[in-house]
Amino acid sequence: MDGGDDGNLIIKKRFVSEAELDERRKRRQEEWEKVRKPEDPEECPEEVYDPRSLYERLQEQKDRKQQEYEEQFKFKNMVRGLDEDETN
Repeated sequence: MDGGDDGNLIIKKRFVSEAELDERRKRRQEEWEKVRKPEDPEECPEEVYDPRSLYERLQEQKDRKQQEYEEQFKFKNMVRGLDEDETN
């Protein structure tokens, strides 16, 4: 690397300057204009920021899937077979 700014190279850093944010908004707005339908708003919707860690987001998805799975078989688990005494 010659130290130049390569567009394909992504460097992870915590600080983002206002100029970088403006540039991202500008690119996102240009992309929005390409795919925007007449009934869509003029301004592109802002990206939703989720401050939770990756672990927390994945744990939430796992818990939600587990609840759906349990709900699916909830009724099935409530029904029990007849005992020998009940059948007589």
